[in-house]
Amino acid sequence: MGAVIAVKNLIKIYKVGSDKVVALNDVTFSIEEGEICCILGTSGSGKSTLLNMLAGLEKPTRGEILIDGQRIERMNEKRITKFRQRNIGFVFQSYNLLHGITALENVAMPLTFRGIKKKKREKIAFMMLAMVGLAKRVRHKPTQMSGGQQQRVGIARAFAARPKIVFADEPTGNLDTKTTIEVMELMVTLSRKNNRTLVLVTHDKDIAAYADRIIQLRDGEIISDERINFKKERVLS
Repeated sequence: MGAVIAVKNLIKIYKVGSDKVVALNDVTFSIEEGEICCILGTSGSGKSTLLNMLAGLEKPTRGEILIDGQRIERMNEKRITKFRQRNIGFVFQSYNLLHGITALENVAMPLTFRGIKKKKREKIAFMMLAMVGLAKRVRHKPTQMSGGQQQRVGIARAFAARPKIVFADEPTGNLDTKTTIEVMELMVTLSRKNNRTLVLVTHDKDIAAYADRIIQLRDGEIISDERINFKKERVLS
């Protein structure tokens, strides 16, 4: 296995009036293919900025970002959009489902960007929803589902197009403890089963414990980078 994500000397500076705010300060690391990595930090640590950089949603002030060997910070908006569609899946804290369409249609949507025909899209979407335990909910709309069920739809959508990388941004922030455990175990299982790289962004150390590796940020800098035993027992308090 090799590095699917490589960041070198990443710097992000925001201008706030006449002041400059350093959100990321000379950040360098790499993430291996199939690795489950957590970016851990409190509010203001730079973790959300870093996620936006890795996903190509923001440009760095300086530095390099290689995703699957490609320098994404050099790409224009059209190229980076196509690159995300083919290589990256997202799981959001607020689910980000379209409320006017069914779970099946939500999960099938990313497959349209691959040029997959409707019948096959729906077949893949149904299989993914069955895999996350929602085979009986495929025709339900998000407003007819619990938060945990909506997040399962979000996970199915993220993995449906077989992306190389899935980014999960505070994926359990709106869930209770029991549902949090179910959602985290589901994402980890899908990642391991399909050898997908999963990057979790969270402030919660209990969530971080599901990762193979924890990169901790403080004030825009990496203060620790620890590889842990993913087979150890997960316990949420």
